[in-house]
Amino acid sequence: MVLETLNPLHYNITSLVPDTMPVATVPILILMCFLFLIWNHEETSSIPGPGYCMGIGPLLSHGRFLWMGVGNACNYYNKTYGDFVRVWISGEETFIISK
Repeated sequence: MVLETLNPLHYNITSLVPDTMPVATVPILILMCFLFLIWNHEETSSIPGPGYCMGIGPLLSHGRFLWMGVGNACNYYNKTYGDFVRVWISGEETFIISK
């Protein structure tokens, strides 16, 4: 008798989940998406450089510095954005000033 009640095949799993579950999850998902957008929002900077774009910009600029080296990456960013550029190196905002 006890083994029959503990057998998971004995129960229908859909009867254990209430019908209101999808109705309750929609507002929670909307709230989570809204909080995610607020958390990743960054005001546009007046300093030129690659965009933040939910953390992808810092990864790309750091990868470019590792791949090309400091000198070549600085030359690339100066040709692309100008003499005063904002980039990320090791997750920190870094300014490249050159002429």
